[in-house]
Amino acid sequence: MTMTRSPILRFTFRGVAAVTLVVSVLLLGAGRAGAQTRLTLADALRIAADHSETITIARAGESRADADQQRALSQKLPQVNFNGGYDRTLASQYSGFDSESTGPVCAPLAVDASKPVTDRVSEIERAASCGSLGSGLGFNFSSLPFGQRNIYQYNFGFSQALYAGGRITAQQTQAARSHDSAVLITTAVEAQLAFDVTQAFYDAALSDRLVTIAESAYAQASSAFDQVKLSFDAGRQPEFELLRAQVSRDNQRPVVIRRKADRDIAYLRLRQLLEMPTDLPLSLDLELDGATLPPPAPFVEALATATATPISMTIAADRAPVKQAQALVGVREAGVTIARAERLPSVNLTSAFGQVGYPSSGAFPGTSDFRTNWSLGAVVTVPVFTGYRLRAGELAARADLAEAQARLKQTQELAVLDASTAAKDLEAADAAWQASAGTIQQAERAYQIAELRNREGLSTQLELTDARLALQVAQANRAVAARDLQVARARVALLPNLPLAGR
Repeated sequence: MTMTRSPILRFTFRGVAAVTLVVSVLLLGAGRAGAQTRLTLADALRIAADHSETITIARAGESRADADQQRALSQKLPQVNFNGGYDRTLASQYSGFDSESTGPVCAPLAVDASKPVTDRVSEIERAASCGSLGSGLGFNFSSLPFGQRNIYQYNFGFSQALYAGGRITAQQTQAARSHDSAVLITTAVEAQLAFDVTQAFYDAALSDRLVTIAESAYAQASSAFDQVKLSFDAGRQPEFELLRAQVSRDNQRPVVIRRKADRDIAYLRLRQLLEMPTDLPLSLDLELDGATLPPPAPFVEALATATATPISMTIAADRAPVKQAQALVGVREAGVTIARAERLPSVNLTSAFGQVGYPSSGAFPGTSDFRTNWSLGAVVTVPVFTGYRLRAGELAARADLAEAQARLKQTQELAVLDASTAAKDLEAADAAWQASAGTIQQAERAYQIAELRNREGLSTQLELTDARLALQVAQANRAVAARDLQVARARVALLPNLPLAGR
């Protein structure tokens, strides 16, 4: 069983370690002119992961997918809204109905039920003629909402989806698949960054080694020229040999210049990936010319796991691009369900509760001034005719699904090809590195013999130059083979999460 840190602890540990390393690098670079900081591959990977803009962008996509999941879930939960307001009426067409309107003043309506009908009708006509009918019958227009000068109101609205034809569940499924895809994108971006940093790291180490080889060849050519010049001055060598030695030496100088330029470019690329100052002195804790070449330390376990079974089959089935394509198929399937659900009825439970107050004095209303409105109901929505819009939406969703399914099959095939290519590249790189060991030993021995023969006057300068060139090529091939082998190992170790080559 393996122990895993929590995301917060892991982030804190990595952040502190990266900041500490960067600060130490900057302090060492600023404190001593020309001082160099030894950088390991593990340090480079950690710094790059903590300062990469592409990883930040990918993690922002994860956060956006989380928000989409919460948004989809919210549609299943009750929706409660509040609104309140105040209105001041400056003029109203209902002002003539105010209880304070002018008119004859008389006794209020008083109908005696014991009196004859003619007397009761006369009483009603009297009250109507002098404006006291409303008061007597209980119709107080001042308490009605029409034309009120001050209106206070607040309302609560409630809505709960009861049935949506499966649309909400499909939207939740779609959001979950999109979140899975976002996580896979982040994983792929992290793996690609690790591979890019590894390539840049070994490219810089290779450029260091090639500069050393070129400078060594130039030193050998210069030494040979000095010896030939001494022999020429002593009359033991013709001028032709002197000129040939000089040309051989001078031809080596542009190679040294070119190798140094390549080294500057390789280190610039590495510093850019690590977000380091371009003028920071830096050296790599790595050797490419050793008798043994163990796998890069950060990828030992992953490489052992990857090479334990046939790479082309096991890794291809678990590739992040394949899983991402599968997640996209799930998204498109949910999209088809959503498009079909648009044709079905939807049922929502609704309720509204509000209170309205009309204070006559203009002050804030008291409890007794408020009147209550409360309703409860259900709303059924059935699309009858939408101008074929729903049909077009379903056709588009099915087309998206067919495309996603085809891309999944295509991705699976490319994953098998990519994994097989990585496996063959690893085999070829390992064989090339193994073969270069014998070649470089033979080239070194041949150069030693040619140098001795030339020093004793038994060979020409051309023979020595050829031996030196063969040694230089063998050393360069050995360094290139070591770089290619380590990069191939890193690719195989990262292969499950790497994007497909050429896509």
